[in-house]
Amino acid sequence: MKAKEMNYRKAQNKDMNMLAELFDTYRVFYRKVSDVEGAKGFLVDRISNNDSEIFVAENRENQLLGFVQLYPLFSSTRMEKLWLLNDLFVDPEFRGKGVSIGLISKAKELVEQSNACGMFLETEKSNLIGNNLYPKTGFTLNKDSNFYEWSMK
Repeated sequence: MKAKEMNYRKAQNKDMNMLAELFDTYRVFYRKVSDVEGAKGFLVDRISNNDSEIFVAENRENQLLGFVQLYPLFSSTRMEKLWLLNDLFVDPEFRGKGVSIGLISKAKELVEQSNACGMFLETEKSNLIGNNLYPKTGFTLNKDSNFYEWSMK
């Protein structure tokens, strides 16, 4: 399978069953308990409330191979819109075939089409695949900032 044999497009309601399975596998990768129905509900809410943009990669058999989900944000200092690339996942069976690069390209198109100033992401230091992928696709590691989190859960 080659990158040109794949279709990259915005997720639709018809994708929810396959997308929920992928999203659940993604969450399990980050040590969360499997919950396919919860994943489906979460994704349906994001799409129906226009909270995020989700793009999928599918093969010629209309099988979803991966997805990327971005959330809109605003930079007060830049006084511009920007995007948080929050989720990127490719089915392990299809990794190494350029799917992630294609999904990141769709994310970059969104940034351009929405006249945003850029996008950023966070990944765990232990995510070797992501930490090798992102610099190859034009992301730079921000060594000047600290990332802090406050959480109720």
